[in-house]
Formats: sequence, C-alpha cells, structure tokens
Amino acid sequence: MNILCAPWGLVALERPGKGIADIATAGFEGILLDMAVCCPAEELEKLHNRLIPLLEECEKQHIRIVTARAPYPAGNSKRPDLGELLSRLAEESIRVCGKTGCRYLIVQPLSPRGGRECEWEINRKYYLGLADMAKRNNVTILLQNQARDLNGHWIRGICSDAGEAASWVDRLNADSGEERFGFCMDTGVCSLCGQDMREYAAVLGNRIKAVILRECDGYHDTSMLPFTCVNRGQAATDWLGAVRGLRETGFDGPLIMEFGTTAAAFSQILRPQFLKLAGACAKYFRWQISMKNVLKKYDSRVLFGAGNMCRNYMKCYGEEFPPLFTCDNNGARWGERFEGLEIKPPESLKELPPDCAVFICNIYYREIERQLREMGIVNPIEYFNDEYMPSYYFDRLEYWEGEA
Repeated sequence: MNILCAPWGLVALERPGKGIADIATAGFEGILLDMAVCCPAEELEKLHNRLIPLLEECEKQHIRIVTARAPYPAGNSKRPDLGELLSRLAEESIRVCGKTGCRYLIVQPLSPRGGRECEWEINRKYYLGLADMAKRNNVTILLQNQARDLNGHWIRGICSDAGEAASWVDRLNADSGEERFGFCMDTGVCSLCGQDMREYAAVLGNRIKAVILRECDGYHDTSMLPFTCVNRGQAATDWLGAVRGLRETGFDGPLIMEFGTTAAAFSQILRPQFLKLAGACAKYFRWQISMKNVLKKYDSRVLFGAGNMCRNYMKCYGEEFPPLFTCDNNGARWGERFEGLEIKPPESLKELPPDCAVFICNIYYREIERQLREMGIVNPIEYFNDEYMPSYYFDRLEYWEGEA
C-alpha cells in the first residue's frame, strides 16, 4: 500500500526540488499527478515538457508516480464543447501516464445537462472511448464519487451511490472485455454527502483501487488534513467507518493524502514540520487499514499482552486467525488462561519456529519490541491495535496504576 501526497500548494512546478525533498523526507512514497494544476487546458499538449523538472526531481528523490488525475472544469462550466474537451484532456492525460509509467488515472464522470436519465449512456460512451488508449499505455481508468452543489447545499452526485458505482465499473469492464476500469473513493465526497463509509467501501469491495483521504466539515468542499476538522472533540469525518470498511475489503492500493486547504494556512517556515505530521498520519492510516492483510501473511502467530487489546483481538479475529498462546510480562499471570489462551512468559517465544509472527497487543509497542530483540527473538514482530476494530468488548479490564 503506497502512501501518496497531493503536492499542489506544496511544490513549485518550475522549481520542485525543495517541495519534493520535503515530501520524501516526510515519508511519502509518491505523489498524485494532477494534470489540471500542471497546465491550462488549452496548452495540455505541452504538458509532458512542462512536467520534466518535476519528474526528474521525483526520480532523484525516489518518489513514485503511480496515480494521476485528469483535468475537470468547475461544476458551473457552460462550455458547449465540454464533452469533447474533456475527452481530449483525458486522452492527453493517458499519454502522459504512459510516458511516466503511471498505473492509475482518475477520470471523473461527466454530468450531462439531460439529467439522470442519460447519465449512464453518455458516460458509457465517454469511458469506452478511452479504453483502447488506456490499454495501449497500460493505464487503469478510475471513476470517482461525486457531490453536487445545489444552491449552496451538497447532495449526492454521480457514483455517490455505491451500488450504482459498482454497477458502472462492472459494466464498463464487461463492455471493454477486460478489467480496464476501477474506482477511486474520495472520503471528502462521502463526508459532504453524509454517507456511511464502511457500507460504501463494503459494497464497492475490490473495485476500489485508490483512496483519497481528506477531511471536510460536511458543508464546504475542502481538502484538510485528517483529524484537523474537529467538532466537540471529534473529527468531522467518519474515519472509524472508512478504516473498517477498507480493512474489510482487503484494500491494498494507493492512499492519497490531499490536504492543500490545511497546508495553505501554514507558514512556509513550518512547512517541513507540517509535512512530517502529514506523513505520520498517512503511515497511521496504512497501518490501520492493512491490519487484517498483515494477519493473513502468517500461517501461525502468538500475541504479546493479556489485556483489553488481546481480548478485542480474540473477539474479532481469534476464530479466523487463532494464536498459539499469549505472553505477558506479569509473572503472576503465567499459567493462567485468558480468552481461551494460555499466558506464557516471554522466554517461551524462543521456542517458536522462525516463521511464526509475534503480534504485540499493548500500546508500549516500541519498548516491547526492543525487549524481544534484546532477548534474541528473531521472529517477525508486528503491532496490533484495536482502535478501529469491527466491534469492541465494553466490559474493559481495569488496571492499577503501573500495570500493563
């Protein structure tokens, strides 16, 4: 799962060196190549030449370009040739993706003036007209969910219904004779539309090839860093539902952090420190979303910790991914059984086969990992966390101060 940064507002196209270096230092592995920002529509044929400094700097900093976004005009565009223009822009974007080795291109659906009755047929013709060129350039076209501004109020637009979006992707792939189309889930649009993101992701399933992570307040179409739009101590976006849904689908594609609105409020002097926070946030999402995929990697596993986190593991994953036993540093509990598992001393880990993974179920991850490595444990060590579990035990264990 690659973590990408939408760099616009962070990187100067003519002098990209510092911005790309800051993105790389923050831990991002790639950027979202947004064609609309790179070049005016009427000059798009010159796009690749204008991108050369950016592409060279990305290569120098080992920053990958795996996802791009084709230009799309403002929702109030009245151009009579809009459909023709967008087709031309999408085709040129596909060519750029082919030259740069970019795998995914986000192409937003058309919003025809004829209303919902003609949406599918117009978009079917539009997307299938791009399929052959996408195939020649080894590009997968991603549809994206839309919100629509109705007199200052945001309502659900094309592909904001998960069932409709899934049907469109499936029908396009069937008509093109191959899996040439996928989906990009935009959490900001889901938030604007007041949607249950767990259900939305679950319905789309493995059709989701990329995810845009951005925060908005539910009233304005903004791109804020996740967890920064807060109301009464709670994030405005349903991140719990988003993580749970993506985890259940086994999502393993690009995670795109888009936070230009927040970045604009920061001084240039603070930009490197802000990007490090954004990078840590991206890594946190990758960790949480990939939790179940990591469990699947191993044929056998043990847990370290015999508390609430262990209890939640056993409730949600104990049957599907059963541990051999659990360990704890509290010697008074050795030999007891907890949630059906025998509690053993840490020394017992030395008897494990080398491919058995140890999942630390305790918030002192780094300290416990260091303890195990100093003991000579060579097994894979993973961190387990229950903040985004499918469900919880509410009769949580209470500890005296100082206990693990």
